[in-house]
Amino acid sequence: MFFIAFGVNKKLFHKILIQKQRRQIVDIRDLLPIVIYDDKCYLCSKFANVVHTFARDKILVVGHYSDMGMKIKSEIFDHSYDSTIMFWFVTKKTAYGGRAAILPLFFNILTGKSREHLNYDLSSSCSQDCKTPRAFFMRTRSLFSNSKKIALKF
Repeated sequence: MFFIAFGVNKKLFHKILIQKQRRQIVDIRDLLPIVIYDDKCYLCSKFANVVHTFARDKILVVGHYSDMGMKIKSEIFDHSYDSTIMFWFVTKKTAYGGRAAILPLFFNILTGKSREHLNYDLSSSCSQDCKTPRAFFMRTRSLFSNSKKIALKF
């Protein structure tokens, strides 16, 4: 049925089908390192844009509430753990959260190797509440007061 629509391009159809299957069955280890940020916060989205700008193709930046972010978090964190408290930097062996993630993230930006270009949308949906100076200081305080390291076992 599909082959009739593609006519003589059966090989092209098979290539497209195989590529779609590969994209759906993505192993997290192939995507590492990853930064997971709060994509419902204006300030956090600005932080993610800065990381994305400096890291280029070294680090994948994903939102907490995106489909990909939810999938990644379900494989890394326990269901009872609230991972949205802080941003996370996930490497092959460890997930660093908040204050503990700053130095590993910085060193990975400086020394990490570029890889295949990963297209991902950095978007945010935020109310005006998170654009105030008070929100800035609350997020900054939260960044420096929250810290966690989780050893990963893939």
